[in-house]
Amino acid sequence: MKKFITVFLLLILTVFCFSEEFKLSIFHTSDLHGNVFPIDYASNMPSNVGLAKLSTLLKNAEEENYYTVAIDTGDMIQGTPLEYYHAKIDNEPTDPMVKVMNYMGYLSTTVGNHEFNYGMPVLKKAMSEADFPFLSANIVKRFTDIPYFEPYIIVEVDENGITFAVLGLTTDFIPNWEDLYNIAEVDFLDPVETAKKYVPLLQEMADVVIVAYHGGFERDLITGDPIEELSGENIGYRLLKEVPGIDVLLTGHQHRLISEIVDGVVISQPSNWGKNAGLITLIFDDESGEWKLKDKNIEMLSTAGVDADPEVLAMAGEYEDKVQKWLDIPVGTAIGDFYVFDPLETRMGDSPLIEFVNKVQQHYSGVKISSTALFSNDIKGWKSGPITLRDINGVYIYANTLKVIEVTGQDIKDALEVSADYFDVKDGEVVVNDSWVNPKPRHYNYDMWEGIEYVIDPGMPVGERITELNYNGMPIDLNDTYEIVLNNYRAGGGGGYNMFKGKKVTRDIMVEVSELMADYILENSTIEATVDNNWHVKK
Repeated sequence: MKKFITVFLLLILTVFCFSEEFKLSIFHTSDLHGNVFPIDYASNMPSNVGLAKLSTLLKNAEEENYYTVAIDTGDMIQGTPLEYYHAKIDNEPTDPMVKVMNYMGYLSTTVGNHEFNYGMPVLKKAMSEADFPFLSANIVKRFTDIPYFEPYIIVEVDENGITFAVLGLTTDFIPNWEDLYNIAEVDFLDPVETAKKYVPLLQEMADVVIVAYHGGFERDLITGDPIEELSGENIGYRLLKEVPGIDVLLTGHQHRLISEIVDGVVISQPSNWGKNAGLITLIFDDESGEWKLKDKNIEMLSTAGVDADPEVLAMAGEYEDKVQKWLDIPVGTAIGDFYVFDPLETRMGDSPLIEFVNKVQQHYSGVKISSTALFSNDIKGWKSGPITLRDINGVYIYANTLKVIEVTGQDIKDALEVSADYFDVKDGEVVVNDSWVNPKPRHYNYDMWEGIEYVIDPGMPVGERITELNYNGMPIDLNDTYEIVLNNYRAGGGGGYNMFKGKKVTRDIMVEVSELMADYILENSTIEATVDNNWHVKK
């Protein structure tokens, strides 16, 4: 009987040892855009964003599974007054985003397009301070095929020898948006072709291949139907379909919320600003005496209702205090409201806020024709009374500079037709075209112009909605040449405005638009809310 019990116990131990499971969890963030504190800087009100809340989620995940690694997919050092202040005004000591991500133990980040916005010195500083690498295999040293950043990392997870690779890829559309000065040291290769080169090599070196791509999806993941113009800005679907051997595809850039498993590949995109984190779990077993990946799952974690990590708040508190004092500095006075009461109404007719931004662009460029956008529905502007830096930074939320380009009258009309697609008519009411809000909001691609007179008729077919287009009171000459001023993103064709791509640049205004707005108000002391009603949308 004793012999039977001994054999039985040995069998149990043998089965237990050789059927043990191992779980690797991946905590995925993207498009953090400088958010550490759970705050909306424009309103100074609490918000469900930022690394402080993500840190709490990460600690919870680590309690559930010790083998949890944090991976980011880019656009981290630009987007809030916190990062602007560090980059432009007081860049000592450590970059606040990097400091917190070091504390959180991030394994890597991917170089995003906005990493270049403040110039290469700012990016290099952040990289030098990080305990984790900035990855990108397809950004190479100018005129070479040598990666400028680390292309990938190989990580051995535990004593059992399980290894995984993280390959960094970045949208190669950046030269269409970024000031050339900021990317003078690099070239951008095709991400799909780069992945085809690296993934087979990484399969030989690691048990799991993770692609961390700062880019999104150009097609519906199920049907394969295009969900945007196939410009090459986003090629996630091509990576999924054309590059075998990817186990996990971490994405970003589009600010979408995606958690799927397609063709056996785990796909994550956790929205933006730290509102969510993807939690991918890879399950291994060693039934054959060798660890094998047997299962995968993904869930999306929300920061809503999550307490901020007090240690993160404390370590970044000194930065925040300086920024808050800076933001509350008044720069001038408004007479009348520059306020957005209804975003749709603001996009349907001339408004004091949009006219003001265009006036600033006209003033500093010396050009009569200007365009800009109301970048999101959260932007409110300011009411009559003192105007602070907080107000200005809450309106112009991107680190854009200005370009003056030469275009034809036809180019202007074509651009207006792109914007006119923003509208739809349902039950006799003008509404926003669903394609402009799904799968992600693209309000920032609807432009409003000053210096020309035009009418949009949403009831007309797409491409035929500009029913009036005048310059100086006369029909615009479609064959004539005009100078226009617009931000560097749009001047490069960003947002589907291909008619501007490659046009002659006659002037660069290498100061961010938010700074120009502040300078204009400081120079004039008082600004008055005015509209010349040069355009409207027909109701």
